[in-house]
Amino acid sequence: MSEAYSKAGVDQGAADSAVAGLVRALGAIDLGRPSLQVPLPGHYASVIRIGENAGIALSTDGVGTKLLVAEELGRWDSVGIDCVAMNVNDVICVGAEPLAMLDYIAVPTADPDVCEQIGVGLARGAELAGVEIPGGELAQLGSLVSSVDLSGACFGTVALDSIVDGAAVQPGDPVIGLPSSGIHSNGYTLARSALQGLPLDEDPEGRLGRLLGEELLEPTEIYVKPVLELLRSAVDVRGLAHLTSGGLGNLLRLAAEVGYEIDEALPVPPVFELIQERGSVSDEEMHDVFNMGCGFCAVVAASDEDAALALLRAHYPAAKRVGVAVEGAGEILRPRP
Repeated sequence: MSEAYSKAGVDQGAADSAVAGLVRALGAIDLGRPSLQVPLPGHYASVIRIGENAGIALSTDGVGTKLLVAEELGRWDSVGIDCVAMNVNDVICVGAEPLAMLDYIAVPTADPDVCEQIGVGLARGAELAGVEIPGGELAQLGSLVSSVDLSGACFGTVALDSIVDGAAVQPGDPVIGLPSSGIHSNGYTLARSALQGLPLDEDPEGRLGRLLGEELLEPTEIYVKPVLELLRSAVDVRGLAHLTSGGLGNLLRLAAEVGYEIDEALPVPPVFELIQERGSVSDEEMHDVFNMGCGFCAVVAASDEDAALALLRAHYPAAKRVGVAVEGAGEILRPRP
């Protein structure tokens, strides 16, 4: 149970129930023809069959309450990168190549400067991900919203016989972790609650090495190009996981009925320690809400561990084996503190 997160304003249990209700309703759609959806329940992106061996991968996500930090600082030039990242990082998890995305910006009234700054970030994110942004929507919603909301939807292509859903993962397969750039775009309701009262234009006790506001607005890392390179190599890639809210527990969204033993986690950035201390958040809840320094994982065949590490370390020198798949479906095992 996420006690601190609930007190901060996010009831994850209610959210899970709400999603379940949506899924039940959408499952009743009757098109009068067989569904084109490839069964990938609980995975990071959906895939629609468009040909004998061709599929379109789809994902949608937003930046969340990180936007409130951008508003407080009057700086909107990086959250567009977050919007792109949260979508493309999910699409690559099925083995797809992201091609394009659309953005949706909801505002009380249109502010040209704010929108241009957001556009700068979207353009930079698109370049980092290698995608186009051919269109989108700017909605002026008056009293319906009190601030800016930013979200997007991404699509990519994947050969149906090359979909990566994690079903091939076997006990003994190594889990390779790629470092996050910080908090990314999840858990900001809890982070903002825990850090309330700290000036954004200072470095608390010199712990972060930069201003708190800069730390909180650090864009979400975009993993597309290194992961596509891994997929196009001779490495047997068996599972891919974008670690958002839920942290390493996101590995359990992979299809194989295995567990994961995490015995060599990546270093935890100081901002997480600051949140935990000031918010009196338990270790368990921190790992349930935040990425804790690991933003993406690749599960590969044991025989390909060295090759995968060599390829990924060319992009992320700190990448390393963080754990291994084990017997025991639905379990994430960590060393006791």
